[in-house]
Amino acid sequence: MKRTSGILMPLTSLPSKYGIGTLGKAAYEFADFLADAGQIYWQVLPLNPTGLGDSPYSTFSTFAGNPILIDLELLMEDGLLTKDYVESFDWGSDPAQVDYVKVRENRRTVLKTAYENGFERDKEKVLKFVSDHHWVPDYSLFMALRRHFGETSWMDWPDEDIRMRNPEAMQHYHELLKDEIQLQIYVQYLFFRQWNILHDYLKEKRISMIGDLPIYVALDSADAWCESQFFQLDEKHVPKAVAGVPPDYFSEEGQLWGNPLYDWVAMRADGYGWWIRRVEGASKLFDVIRIDHFRAFSSYWAVPYGAESARTGEWRPGPGMDLVKVLRDWFYNTDFIAEDLGILTPDVEQLLRDSGFPGMTVLEFAFSPDMSSRYLPHYCIENSVCYVGTHDNDTALGWFQDPAVDEESKQFARDYLGITDDSEAPLAFIRGGMGSPAATFIAQMQDWLGLGTEARMNIPGKALGNWKWRMLPGAATPELAETILHYSKMFGRALERPKN
Repeated sequence: MKRTSGILMPLTSLPSKYGIGTLGKAAYEFADFLADAGQIYWQVLPLNPTGLGDSPYSTFSTFAGNPILIDLELLMEDGLLTKDYVESFDWGSDPAQVDYVKVRENRRTVLKTAYENGFERDKEKVLKFVSDHHWVPDYSLFMALRRHFGETSWMDWPDEDIRMRNPEAMQHYHELLKDEIQLQIYVQYLFFRQWNILHDYLKEKRISMIGDLPIYVALDSADAWCESQFFQLDEKHVPKAVAGVPPDYFSEEGQLWGNPLYDWVAMRADGYGWWIRRVEGASKLFDVIRIDHFRAFSSYWAVPYGAESARTGEWRPGPGMDLVKVLRDWFYNTDFIAEDLGILTPDVEQLLRDSGFPGMTVLEFAFSPDMSSRYLPHYCIENSVCYVGTHDNDTALGWFQDPAVDEESKQFARDYLGITDDSEAPLAFIRGGMGSPAATFIAQMQDWLGLGTEARMNIPGKALGNWKWRMLPGAATPELAETILHYSKMFGRALERPKN
């Protein structure tokens, strides 16, 4: 199995203009940086439109692209916007943080202008886009309805007929909200046009994109509204139980995610068609799909709807290999990674072995004082992906700065990795992971930059204030690329490309 490496860098964290990372110039520059650094993989977070809390793991659609990732400079080049117009908006003043309120509200206005300038011009291409993407009509109606009803969840829409998708109501709102629906469709056309061009560029650079597929979809989503028959909802479309995880490393109360749970009986009777369509959509975006919370395929934590804590949940059996085999066989040309973190029971471990998918190890979980953690580098197996940390972890330097991490664990890490000064932690963690037997190694960009807790992407269980970190312009230097290439060569993970 070939030894490879890559970098976890969310698109939102790129130093693009106008408040947030996008699919424009900075993305192409980062692709060049990865190539110069000998990296094979670029891992990103989900790219779907986000809801409350701006979490990419709680989105309005498992298929749609996030409008705030559309690059405005590319729209200027296409004649849809002018520079003076775009620069008349306040996109936030801190280059190291995303101001989601300003970005989201202003992007809405600017993209509406692009729609007014371009929809008729591009109408034929837009119609072709809709015909090629089955989910677009329902998604665009869903988003138009949310706006019509004051950005409220479909669970709270005052018109019961449209909430329950009565055909006459559907026709009525299609006519009433025609302009807003067309806007939503055009925005998706712009997103995927920019994404596909960027993806082609990555292929030219021999860079594969790793993308996350969250195990669940949001309750307030087009997915749950449009295909409620595949979720554990009652006759009024109210959840019977919701998703979460029991108490763990991140939270003593567990995590109450609130996602609707799948009706696995209905999905199995349908031949898992919903999952096939979902993975097919993800495979058009990504070269490698990381299945988030893979253990829920074996057994999942179900919490009664309305419970205040995830503590009151219970384990229920998932579809197991019945679904995994369908996905593996259907998408035989797609590579998968199983996020097998959390409470691992023998049935989960057996499912991972049976699937053949590589699992994950996280070095920041490795250094328990009893020296027994399966995440220690020398315990990594070849068919796995070794991470310093994921988007849910602190940076390596932040881990050492965190007073909640016991001193015994920190000292074990110092002894194991040869750290004499805690400022050496990022590179020491990286070397430890690169030297492991794992076929693939991934580091957060923050760790290559040597950043602390201020650059942490997400704190699990914290609903607001996450996902904001941005890399400063000029941080991804040629010198850093040379350093990454040096260590990648040292540990047999570099892909050397011919110089232009």
